[in-house]
Amino acid sequence: MLLISPQQRILLAVQPLDFRKGMDAIMAFCRQQLETDPMSGILFVFTNRRRTAIRTLCFDGQGVWLCQKRFSRGRLLWWPAESEGRQRELAARQLQILLWNGNPEKAALAPLWRPLPIGPVILPAVPDNSKAATARGPVGPLAGE
Repeated sequence: MLLISPQQRILLAVQPLDFRKGMDAIMAFCRQQLETDPMSGILFVFTNRRRTAIRTLCFDGQGVWLCQKRFSRGRLLWWPAESEGRQRELAARQLQILLWNGNPEKAALAPLWRPLPIGPVILPAVPDNSKAATARGPVGPLAGE
């Protein structure tokens, strides 16, 4: 099972993909057309020409996942126009809406509460209470038997 976290980088390939292609051909498409390494952990999202299905490709550190969802009725209601470029970045919550055949651009999503920083996180200093504990002596059930 794939776990999609809010920090997961998700790229949507705007150009339709021939779904007769196998995993290796799709990985080559990522390298050549999207100019991105498919082994980088990015989740790639594709659709076919008729927009009746979605495929996702992701490397999880041990192997490559290729998942497909075919819509039982109709087609995708939303997909970006090819004039917008080769790829488009999506947030995890936008992908969830897209997988349910919704329009992530028109969805009323609450703003992110506190976005995570991209750089290293520096935590505030915590006072060292180890000296106070040793001055009082041992603490616990075996201390004063």
